Amino acid sequence: MSRYTMNQIVTLTGIKAHTLRKWETRYSFLEPERTDTNIRYYSDEQLKKLLNISVLTRNGYRISKIDKMSTTEIHDTITHHLIDGKPEDEISALVISMIELDEVKFDEIMKSLIIKKGLLATTTEIIYPFLHQVGVLWGINKVLPAQEHFISSLIKKKMLATIDLLPDPQKDANSLLMFLTENEHHEIGLLLAYYIARELGFRVYYLGANVPTENIRQVVESVEPKGMLTMFVTPTQDSLKEKITSILEQGGNVPLFVSGNPENLKDILDDKRVVHLAHPNQFIDELKKLK
Repeated sequence: MSRYTMNQIVTLTGIKAHTLRKWETRYSFLEPERTDTNIRYYSDEQLKKLLNISVLTRNGYRISKIDKMSTTEIHDTITHHLIDGKPEDEISALVISMIELDEVKFDEIMKSLIIKKGLLATTTEIIYPFLHQVGVLWGINKVLPAQEHFISSLIKKKMLATIDLLPDPQKDANSLLMFLTENEHHEIGLLLAYYIARELGFRVYYLGANVPTENIRQVVESVEPKGMLTMFVTPTQDSLKEKITSILEQGGNVPLFVSGNPENLKDILDDKRVVHLAHPNQFIDELKKLK
């Protein structure tokens, strides 16, 4: 069982510390444990309950009413009435399903979000903030590697299924080459770019993650893309100039779209072939220029 400090609970739920202390003294639903030195800590079950309670309070439920609700009543209220409400509520629901390794619940939330918002808005408004929450949990050692991989796999599966529903590109459609370089494994942003390009009618040659840069030349010569796209997600203090220079050498005069921390890219951004993407909407604008 994981232990969460009050500060960690505040970060994950958005409930203020003084509110937690007030609830603890006035209501029965919150009974944190204490260490031998009398410091509060909270369990996984209490975190899940507080995430659910934060959803209810954001939607106007009085805490005095919530205090009288059973765990089942709280869950049912959220499931039937609030799951398509505020983005914060949907993110909380995703966090809970991750902690519980509940594939069915996670899949239902993702499916409803994509139907309601589309994949682009779902990813930028819900999935990215959710992954930030996962990062917070990871940083405080509250997410198992299995949980992180489990959720990432479900997100990628849903994104690929949505991409697969798009119509095939025209035979004469312009093509794009997409890949992550060696030691880059986080594909969610790249899959979103894949979806954007396919929705705009491009033919996409998607190589996936961890691609050696020396393999790029042969693919470029074979498919003659109008542009290449790569992303640098893994945190690094090193300059990426050498890696990007290698890609440009392999790609000849093909423009290279790059997403990543601009501080790590500043040594290469003066190259006219390189376009730094700060937001998915910028990628959409750039693709419209290529059509």
